[in-house]
Amino acid sequence: MNARIFLDSNILVYAFGTPKAPVPDPRIEVAEQIVIQGCAISVQVLNEFAQVCSRKAHIDWDRIVGFLEVIKELCGPAVPITLEIHESAAGLSRRYGFNIYDSLIVAAAKRAGCTTVYSEDMQHGQMVEGVRIENPFLGH
Repeated sequence: MNARIFLDSNILVYAFGTPKAPVPDPRIEVAEQIVIQGCAISVQVLNEFAQVCSRKAHIDWDRIVGFLEVIKELCGPAVPITLEIHESAAGLSRRYGFNIYDSLIVAAAKRAGCTTVYSEDMQHGQMVEGVRIENPFLGH
């Protein structure tokens, strides 16, 4: 597992929850390669992934559970969202103006000892208390 990289749920959605289209989306292959290399995740990321797969991609729960098992095998134990992480995230939201869910991602990444968060949704290149936000899809 590459514990220096922490994944936002959107990376997992591209890797597992995006149907293959007639015109391939290059983000799918990039996301698949990232996940195969192993990264850190949190329970929040697993929950968000399941929600998007169920509600937006209309994937049945048997497949979602199968995807979750593969993700946990590749990424290792998910960082739990503890009161400590919640309080850290609230502080990040207050200081940087992030929504609480993005702050939870960064706080969990810090807790896991990660130096980089891969996310399509946050500001590429931003440094947040020693954690760099990167959009791995830029240039693809």
